[in-house]
Amino acid sequence: MIDVTFLGTVSGIPSLERNHPAIVLEYSSDERHFLLFDCGEGTQKHLMRSGISFMKLQKIFISHWHADHFSGLIPLIQTMNLEKRREELKIYGPEAERFVSNILDLGYFGLRFPVEAMNVPFSGDEPTKVDETAEYEVWSIPVFHTVPSVAYLFKEKDRLNINLEKIKELGLKRGTWMKKLKTDGVATVGGKKVKIEDVSDVKPGLRVVYSGDTKPCANVVKLAKGADLLIHDGTFLEEDESKAHADVRQAAKVAADAGVKQLILTHLSRRYSTKEDIREIETAARKIFPNTKVAYDFMKVKLKN
Repeated sequence: MIDVTFLGTVSGIPSLERNHPAIVLEYSSDERHFLLFDCGEGTQKHLMRSGISFMKLQKIFISHWHADHFSGLIPLIQTMNLEKRREELKIYGPEAERFVSNILDLGYFGLRFPVEAMNVPFSGDEPTKVDETAEYEVWSIPVFHTVPSVAYLFKEKDRLNINLEKIKELGLKRGTWMKKLKTDGVATVGGKKVKIEDVSDVKPGLRVVYSGDTKPCANVVKLAKGADLLIHDGTFLEEDESKAHADVRQAAKVAADAGVKQLILTHLSRRYSTKEDIREIETAARKIFPNTKVAYDFMKVKLKN
């Protein structure tokens, strides 16, 4: 199960209603994992308001190093330090070693916990696996912005679910041997060697893509193919050629081309401040991709398989 919490949904300059970009992805399976995507100004206070402990964050993925996407790192890391964090924190991003080093050099404070900077490729047309655990992977791909910038894919690993009908077809009965089958992937029962793939169905993992800041580009379509959720830059209602951002119709076209299940537009310009503005944005996007929503601060989305 995946819970996505939008902590900040504005672009550039914050408003009273919208904070700078930050999204928490909580993945619950055998363990609970807390990943933060971007970390704009005020992120730690919005974490507190959301009820999510910033001490549980294990990894932070920065899409690019514009201040509205990373300036919350400085106070967040210092607060973690004051709260006596000991667990390692990994920070991913284009040129992460350079920027994280600069951040850690700011101010007179010594860290009690390790911070590891993880460089992410920012050129090319192919996805790169940047992180992996037993339960999920995170991939990145370069996008079209004014500075090195990437989109991220959180990909739950596919699972094998034992199909009891297939067990019956082999002339076998349920029993304690199935526990060994689940643990080891193979078991011997009634003189037969049974592999888990012989009696299981594949359950595809959930997939969430975050575009960061980008004009519409083929790389996002490639990364988001068939995703359960695409979170895309939808900064403007109308196209602005002078800006390296997507308008809402362009983002909806990306979602349609990628065949995703759901689109959520975020990173809105502060000019869109009324309910009427949001309705106009949603109406425009839904004409191209019907299952579209506009994010707001503290919005929560739950994904289940």
